[in-house]
Amino acid sequence: MSAYLILDTKIENNEIYEQYKKLAKPIAEKYGGSYRVRGGAITVIDNTLWTPTRIVIIDFPDVNSAQVFIDSKEYAPVKLLRNSSAQCTVFIIEEG
Repeated sequence: MSAYLILDTKIENNEIYEQYKKLAKPIAEKYGGSYRVRGGAITVIDNTLWTPTRIVIIDFPDVNSAQVFIDSKEYAPVKLLRNSSAQCTVFIIEEG
């Protein structure tokens, strides 16, 4: 069953974040990920719980594939770039 890795990102250093984007995409694809949304305009309808900033959605074949990507040796140094250039909320949701 498909799973989605969803990130809400508040970019604080565009230069470093651009490096992150270039490096993260091929690693996600290696683990079966396909980018569905990468930024773009957001129309917020209700925000009593949460106000999104910049949304990224990556479609994976299943939860395990998404988790293996996040935990991979290849992604670890790239994740450090993300963490040094942005504040993020990251979660995996299984298609229901």
